[in-house]
Amino acid sequence: MSEIHYTLRQLQYFVAVAETGTMSGAAALCHVSQPGLSLAISQLERSLGVKLLVRNRAKGATLTPAGDRLLTDAKALLSQAEGLQEQADLEGGGLTGRLAVGCYATLAPLLIPALLTGFEQVCPGVTLEFTENPQPELQQALREGAIEVAFLYDHQLGADLDHVVVDRVVPYVLLPADHRFAGDDEVQLESLSSEPMILFDVPPSRQNWQRMVSAVGVEPLVGHTTQNFELARSLVGRGLGYALLLQRPPIEWTYEGRRVVAKPIAEQMPTIDIVLAHAVGTQLTARARRFTEFTIATLSARAELDPTG
Repeated sequence: MSEIHYTLRQLQYFVAVAETGTMSGAAALCHVSQPGLSLAISQLERSLGVKLLVRNRAKGATLTPAGDRLLTDAKALLSQAEGLQEQADLEGGGLTGRLAVGCYATLAPLLIPALLTGFEQVCPGVTLEFTENPQPELQQALREGAIEVAFLYDHQLGADLDHVVVDRVVPYVLLPADHRFAGDDEVQLESLSSEPMILFDVPPSRQNWQRMVSAVGVEPLVGHTTQNFELARSLVGRGLGYALLLQRPPIEWTYEGRRVVAKPIAEQMPTIDIVLAHAVGTQLTARARRFTEFTIATLSARAELDPTG
């Protein structure tokens, strides 16, 4: 067997530089001093007999052709080593480590608290780190490996992402409490066509409501547009329009203390799947697989207790 002259730690530092583009950024990511990281990469280059990085104070660090070729193999080797460590952890009694999870912004308040506290109880050795962003940014983070899994809507997902359905939501109409339809059991979208709609517009929200209204042949009259979910609810509470939303908070009050009411839509509406996505071709860690199982079980139990969402 040939003697190995490099270490996994050196490979980790090299990958960190490739992902951050700077020695200082990689040092911060790896929680190591910059001189120590620089020395480790120099030792890696000597061990392999090739130059991996071109270092420039003004432009950061760029990969050489040899470094670019090594990067893929280094990531694969580190992934295998991590899997081996996870298996050893399981044999020793439990999962440990960090799991980076992304979450579409409006899903976060309704998903993260329960999953964070619940998963901590079943896997106390795993640290969950959540990132909240619009869907395009989360998809890119999955591709770059900045996060391992992400909660997204099953709409306009890239072909390079795989996913599992964890929940399903039905669109509803949000009305001010004194609206003429507030006392009705359900509301027809067609009956609201002459009233302004408050458009919540964080990708893919616009695409979702376009799917909703096209299903019933209604063209909404957009009054105000916002990227803030609670602002959309507050504008409705002020009587400035109605809103078509997916996530349903369990309270009927806005931040201003005004009451709003959620009503089912009379027309047949398409349901929207909430998925836990990951990059195609990546082998999920044991932590991510366990988190996926826990999420499905938790959300299924919640749906049985409250079928309306």
